[in-house]
Parts: sequence; C-alpha cells; structure tokens
Amino acid sequence: MLVLLPPSEGKAAAGRGAPLRPESLSLPGLAAARETVLTELVELCTGDEGKAREVLGLSEGLRGEVAKNAGLRTAGTRPAGEIYTGVLYDALDLASLDPSAKRRAARSLLVFSGLWGAVRVTDRIPSYRCSMGVKLPGPGALAAYWRTPMASVLPEAAGDGLVLDLRSSAYAAAWKPKGEVAGRTATVRVLHSQIVDGVEKRSVVSHFNKATKGRIVRALLTEGAAPKDPAGLVEALRDLGYVVEAEPPGRAGRPWALDVVVTEIH
Repeated sequence: MLVLLPPSEGKAAAGRGAPLRPESLSLPGLAAARETVLTELVELCTGDEGKAREVLGLSEGLRGEVAKNAGLRTAGTRPAGEIYTGVLYDALDLASLDPSAKRRAARSLLVFSGLWGAVRVTDRIPSYRCSMGVKLPGPGALAAYWRTPMASVLPEAAGDGLVLDLRSSAYAAAWKPKGEVAGRTATVRVLHSQIVDGVEKRSVVSHFNKATKGRIVRALLTEGAAPKDPAGLVEALRDLGYVVEAEPPGRAGRPWALDVVVTEIH
C-alpha cells in the first residue's frame, strides 16, 4: 500500500541534524528536478526579499520564511515526518506509533512537496516554505513542472498494490495515476452528516476532513491493515468502524472515489 499525503503549510523549526544531503532522499529519480527547484528557490530568497515574498505568496508577517529558504543548503534537518505539522499530521501522530506501525509508515507514506516533489517520512529535510502553487522564475508553475519527473518515478514507487490518494487538489495536480495504476487507486472524501428538520444534510468541513484522514491512516498503520486494492480498502475501513460509501468506477483505468461519512466532528 502506498499512501499519498499533502504536506503542511506550516512546518516545525529546522532540526539539529546534519545539513541536507540531497543524494540521501528517497525516489532518486527525482534528484535532478529537486536540484533545479532548490537552486531556484535559494537564489530567489537570497535576492530581493519583496520579490521573494510576492512569488511565494507570503505576507509581511512571514518574511522570516524568506531567510529560512535562503539558508536551506546549510540548515539542520530532521525526518520529514517531524517537519510536517498541522491538522492531518497531528491526528496521524507518527511519533506515538508503535515500532511495527512506524516501520509500516516508513514504507508506505509518501508526502508530496513543491520543493522536493515527494519524500518518505524518514527522509531528512530542512524546514522550508514553497507550496505546489508557487511559480518560480526558472521551473515555472511547480505542479506542472513536477508532472514529467513524477510520471516516470511514481508508477514504480506504487508497485503493484493499492494507492490511497489523500492529497489536496494542488498536490494531486503534480501526478495523476494513469492506466492500471489508476485502477487500483482510491481517493477519500470525508462527509459530515447531520439531520436538519428531519432531512439528512452532508457537507465537507476542511479542518475535520484533514483530521479524519490522519486518523484513518493511523488506524490502518496501527492495525497492520494491508488492503491490496480499493475494494479491500473499503472492507478494511468498515472493519475499523468507518461508514464508507463506494462504487467501482464506470470504466477501467479510473480511480475509485470513497466517501467516509461521519456524524460527529472532533
């Protein structure tokens, strides 16, 4: 099982580990593309701060992020699973997993990134600020830039098992599973169900959607669930107590779309 996650906009502070070693990162087929983006980002952020903030979409209050990006090559690192914070990662709570679940997380979780393309949670990276929606001077729009290298690297990373795609739309644009891989890919939408005046109403709540996805991944890792395909994922989630609605796609080579329906927000 390969689980595709979005990063978090906010990140933990740089670690005390050794500086970045790009050659040590997973998915070495992305190395050349990573170097291009890293070089452009560092160059941008060592120049005019105002321009850098404009390109990165940063407010005056986030000007410190520009300086952080400028020092990426010498900054301390920590595992990506510690760098990424926020609602989904708080619910996933990698640090508190038991040793077996941590090993599963290291094998199966892949975090997409505007800067790195995609990394494993064990890859050591510095804290940075560069979303997939950024358009850098050289590479251009990052979602479009990453499509070519991702197309050659990600199918191999997916292997022959289930791909659970929990990315937000901006990061999903960097790689869309195709053909046979798409047929064993499942996306998940979390819906909040409420009864209003005797009628069920369903809605998507962003914060809760992220938290529920984090809990789903945690539960799969903790229980050692290893579904081989989307149908197996539906069964595994139901076994874990989730209400799941799903129909196979209308034709071959299309992802499954799963709705997880919840009645309580927490």
